[in-house]
Amino acid sequence: MTTHDSKLLAAAVVESQTGYTQSIRTGKHHFQADEPAALGGADQGPAPYQLLVGSLGACTAITLKMYAARKGWELNPFTVKLKLLREDDVERVERVLSVGPAVTEEQKARLLEIAAKTPVTLTLSRALRIDTSFAPTP
Repeated sequence: MTTHDSKLLAAAVVESQTGYTQSIRTGKHHFQADEPAALGGADQGPAPYQLLVGSLGACTAITLKMYAARKGWELNPFTVKLKLLREDDVERVERVLSVGPAVTEEQKARLLEIAAKTPVTLTLSRALRIDTSFAPTP
């Protein structure tokens, strides 16, 4: 793919700190990631897999709330719960949506269709190519 075919969707800079703690900057936001103490970290932030499922959950919730707002649907209380599971050599995500009593069965069916098409869902569902290289040594 040439540069003019590329569209930047997100960017982040991760600076390694003491131990496994990582300082993450993305736009104007700064936060940390780390491993739990049981894995040798200091538990100073979410672990990478937690960030991954958090991203999927946030994208799901935002997309469904936007859709519901356009339709005039009241979702509250609204929650997205996620689990990343590994079974043998296969990983999968369990995503469970909880909505308020005002949401009909037909609306729930449509929300499931929309959830399957959220941007992060589609990205994770495809085989994501990751290109890794070294920056030039100063």
